[in-house]
Amino acid sequence: MEKLLLSLIVFLPIFGVAIILFLPAARLQLIRATATITCALVLALSVYLVYIFDPHAANTGTALGGFNKATLIELPWIKSFHIYYRLGIDGLAVSLVFLTALLSFLACFIAFPIKLQVKAFFVLYLLLVTGMMGVFMSLDFFLFYVFWEVMLLPMYFLIGIWGGERRAYAAIKFFIYTLLGSVLILVVILAYYFKMSALGLNEYAFNIPELIMRRPFDEHPTVGWLQIVLFFCLFIGFAIKIPVFPFHTWLPDAHVEAPTAISVILAGVLLKMGGYGILRINYPLLPEVASLSWVMYFMALLGVINIIYGAFCALGQTDFKRLVAYSSVSHMGYALLGIAVLSNEGVNGAVFQMFAHGISSAMMFMIVGVLYERAHHRDLNRFGGIARQMPNYFALAVVAFFSSLGLPALIGFIGEILVFLGVYRYSAELTGIALIGLLLTASYILLTMQRVYLGDPKEAHNSYRDCTVWEYCALVPLALSSIVFGCFPGLLLDLVKNSSAAFVKLFS
Repeated sequence: MEKLLLSLIVFLPIFGVAIILFLPAARLQLIRATATITCALVLALSVYLVYIFDPHAANTGTALGGFNKATLIELPWIKSFHIYYRLGIDGLAVSLVFLTALLSFLACFIAFPIKLQVKAFFVLYLLLVTGMMGVFMSLDFFLFYVFWEVMLLPMYFLIGIWGGERRAYAAIKFFIYTLLGSVLILVVILAYYFKMSALGLNEYAFNIPELIMRRPFDEHPTVGWLQIVLFFCLFIGFAIKIPVFPFHTWLPDAHVEAPTAISVILAGVLLKMGGYGILRINYPLLPEVASLSWVMYFMALLGVINIIYGAFCALGQTDFKRLVAYSSVSHMGYALLGIAVLSNEGVNGAVFQMFAHGISSAMMFMIVGVLYERAHHRDLNRFGGIARQMPNYFALAVVAFFSSLGLPALIGFIGEILVFLGVYRYSAELTGIALIGLLLTASYILLTMQRVYLGDPKEAHNSYRDCTVWEYCALVPLALSSIVFGCFPGLLLDLVKNSSAAFVKLFS
């Protein structure tokens, strides 16, 4: 049952695409309803997957690296090259599958105001969902790359057609950066294929768990230059997606120009694909490089730079959406920092931070989108007094802002504190520097709330109405998720702890 469930979650959106293609382009409500129902079914299946997933049954001591054999699918695809349709989940994957399903469903409601080529929009949107789900479940290197690329084209068109005034520039920049990362990942895939062929192990050339176990490039007790090159090719390929400084410059442009629903997916899911790639492939394939002292320090330093740099950039913005985009750069720095130190606390914190950022950043972009629908601008200096004009919206915005700030009892707190616990054991100095990011985050969050929501209402805002039914449908579940996971973090940590333990064990 679990094996069929994984394929259904990945490919059900394709059935939705097939239905929408046969619908008349003028039937806008029916097209929107079809896409929303499809995503609702994917979410329902994902919730059931979480319910039946047993993290304690994972094979933490084997090459499966924390995967449960009951969930593994392995069917021949391209036999001559030993390429398989191979899917599987562990705690890390199942948490991100649930996050993807939740945000994909909720973003549909935010996409309802779109009027231009609605049919094409939702066809591309559902293709994007399939690509994202496939990335998080693939255990075949070739299949992983296919799904990684499937995600690229829909996102390019969704930004380039339905984006803002500079949408063409933002879409091309996104495409070029992501394609560069894809090429570097492809180089590594080819290197492993030829190395395994030379060793007479062709049948395992694309099998990710087997590659992790066999480590074909291991030159123990030394670390060769080729291992380092392959490690950093993978790292840059995934770091672009996180994004890590200095590969981050595509993100603010893409966010500012993308429609709100796509910004939600971009921040909530696509950035997590970079962190997932590092956790699933980059570090496990080459643990001897990742555990080198200078590599650990370099990675941790990059995380700290992301935290401080992103927060400083957010502090200087006057465009509401660009501010939220730079806050994503800062918050994903915590995830990289937690991974870099290779400790249980750090890795668990990094995984929790990725999930938490998916919830809080998605809600933040929805908050911006709701206001933009009324004001038709994002200039922070032209707002003020919105709290009195839209009290229910303001209440939801408070949850979003303080989740992003990392207030205790909300979802943003747990991941950050776990990361700091892990990093402090590694370097008190880096921990102290990273703590500056918390002060900067509090500064731009509180200043933005002051500028946008507090003070006397402005006459220009008299026509603004509180949230619509569809906006409540999108925002309320995220607000509840932020509170529930903030108060009961064990709901997520119990899912991922065995996978994190299997990951850390690779470096011991």
